[in-house]
Amino acid sequence: MRLEKQPRTNMCGIVGYIGNRGAYPIIIQGLKRLEYRGYDSAGIALLNSELQLTKTKGKVADLEAKAQQDKRSGTLGIGHTRWATHGVPNDVNAHPHTSNSGRLVLVHNGIIENYESLRAYLTEQGFTFSSETDTEVLVNLIEHIQITQGLKTGKAVQIALNQVVGAYAIAVFDKERPKEIVVAKLGSPLAIGLGKDEYFVASDASPFIEYTNRSIYLEDNEMAVINQDKGLKMYAIPDNSRVDPQIQELQLSLEKIEKGGYDHFMLKEIYDQPAAIIDTFRGRLHRDQQQILLSGLEEHKTVFQNAKRIIIIACGTSWHAGLVGEYLFEDAARIPVEVEYASEFRYRNPIITNEDVVIAISQSGETADTLAAIKLAKEAGAFVFGICNVVGSSIARAADTGAYTHAGPEIGVASTKAFTTQITLLLLIGLRLGQLRGTLSAEDFNRVAEELEALPKAVETVLKIEKEIEQIAKNYKDAANFLYLGRGYNFPVALEGALKLKEISYIHAEGYPAAEMKHGPIALIDKNMPVVVIATNKGHYEKVVSNIQEIKSRNGKIIAVVTKGDRPVKALADHVIEIPEVTESLTPILASVPLQLLAYHIALMRGCNVDQPRNLAKSVTVE
Repeated sequence: MRLEKQPRTNMCGIVGYIGNRGAYPIIIQGLKRLEYRGYDSAGIALLNSELQLTKTKGKVADLEAKAQQDKRSGTLGIGHTRWATHGVPNDVNAHPHTSNSGRLVLVHNGIIENYESLRAYLTEQGFTFSSETDTEVLVNLIEHIQITQGLKTGKAVQIALNQVVGAYAIAVFDKERPKEIVVAKLGSPLAIGLGKDEYFVASDASPFIEYTNRSIYLEDNEMAVINQDKGLKMYAIPDNSRVDPQIQELQLSLEKIEKGGYDHFMLKEIYDQPAAIIDTFRGRLHRDQQQILLSGLEEHKTVFQNAKRIIIIACGTSWHAGLVGEYLFEDAARIPVEVEYASEFRYRNPIITNEDVVIAISQSGETADTLAAIKLAKEAGAFVFGICNVVGSSIARAADTGAYTHAGPEIGVASTKAFTTQITLLLLIGLRLGQLRGTLSAEDFNRVAEELEALPKAVETVLKIEKEIEQIAKNYKDAANFLYLGRGYNFPVALEGALKLKEISYIHAEGYPAAEMKHGPIALIDKNMPVVVIATNKGHYEKVVSNIQEIKSRNGKIIAVVTKGDRPVKALADHVIEIPEVTESLTPILASVPLQLLAYHIALMRGCNVDQPRNLAKSVTVE
């Protein structure tokens, strides 16, 4: 899969140390503490009498194995775990990166949006590049400024950062200034731990929590020059004015810090969703120009324009996202769509032609059944477009082209932000297909695009009612069964809501199209049967209200997800969860969030391990 040209915010991990101790064990242990962030490569740079640089694709354990015993000395060093967003995971693209002269060494979390133009300029100045990363561009830009203007490292960093566009957290040192590290932040987190004659740097406080409880959290557009002899000085990046450090005393436990202050990774990832959705459409959605820029699609747009059919293949939560994609594509692009379980598709004798486009969806990019289905589709001549979250994964390599969701690492086994970002990406594809096939009006494009840009704020609004959802959960923690009902776009939400509950709470739950209730499931409804109904005011609202009345007449317990201000359903339901009003195609994203929280709190009350539910794995890489 070719990566898109726009780099994205990522979840890399940074660790640094300067002091009197040996830096290597502190940095290695710190990198292990940051493994929860997810990564595909790691590296460390130590400064003694010479630079000792080790980096490798793989895990911190691989880095330890590669680092030679005689190259583990030095009291200054920086380390990094990389979650690739552009540039495949390999030894060369791994951090730290050095400048052309080898004088500067830098680690970086984030994106430099204008790295291509900066790279072209630096190439004209005689610089060469060995990696595909924006980070190597940044370290050479700093060196270029330092050399041409005769500046100290800190001032060169400040000037360079005023020339870049994007987000970053960086740590950089100069071999000629062996007692100094410069750090800076915009958009990506960075903390400085303060010890006695020593300083720690990290993406969060977990790498240094056992050494000190005194920390400075850099704010956006702030940098610090950390000198072992002269102390720490902070500056505002835009104008280089001095900033007074705000020292905090850490109160959190190590485990809490690793989870960003949340009790579980799943809860953290539920709360990650507003930012993850932004990362999915950032650089791709240009509403003012009525443009969707997905390079993997644009480079093959004639294939999509001429396709007779789209087949979506996926498993589990990704299959539910694919069902939403079916509604989106048929609405916007008026093209036939089939959604297949990859595990069934590969063992049938499906009819596939070279006029089909197959879209394969997988969070990990390693799902065995989906990979096998891709192979089958390609052998039949179909064009394969991959959607996954992990850069350089097997599906990314097997597909003809595709796009990444850029949700960041998802640690909890039960997918949350993977689901909503997959739908976000499918929505972007649907809008672009509608344009290419001439079936989507400019008015409809603008309406949906405008609401998509506002959607992260709407998700934040839903997250604010977590306590209300927790109270609802108390009433049903001992239930033996659940039904979930929805119509149209909200039918896949019912399926996903039921899956979340059964995955982490071990309560039997089933999702159905609401109209199918009368074809069997209604026989199960009594006073002991909780029924979750997605009843937003778009689509087939009156029909759903009728279904709710049928449940009510049989004494079923009704938990309704409704549009804010709803009255008819509120009069019937036992519990109501209100969400902001959005256009129908966006309701699956917004309506799924309270169902994630409901499942989370019920599971918690039942004493279940929400992050690692029994018998389940994050990636199903075998049959």
